[in-house]
Amino acid sequence: MKEYLLLFRNASAPDGYLATAKDMAEDMPKWQSWIGNIAMKGKLVHTAPIEYRASIVNENGVVSGPYKEENSVIVSGFLICKSDDVQEVENWSKSCPILKYPNSSVEIRPLIPFPVN
Repeated sequence: MKEYLLLFRNASAPDGYLATAKDMAEDMPKWQSWIGNIAMKGKLVHTAPIEYRASIVNENGVVSGPYKEENSVIVSGFLICKSDDVQEVENWSKSCPILKYPNSSVEIRPLIPFPVN
């Protein structure tokens, strides 16, 4: 089975996530159900939301973040799952609770295992 990294992207407010504490509380049962469905199939490896604040390290040193894409879109969480078929992961992603927010998306990236000698 191949592992996949799902990156949850969402628009942000100037100083934090666009979703309010109330939004997050209302969305929690949807996230629990969505992630639980993947876990019940034995295909969840790991998942977590990501704090808003960040450190960005580049050749010039360290700056405060987070890194924001166009339209203030940032990565707000991730999930690692496993599947024999990327279409299965795409189908799960179509019902991800993040998609209710403007400019949100789920990016699916296959993970490449390091060679073992």
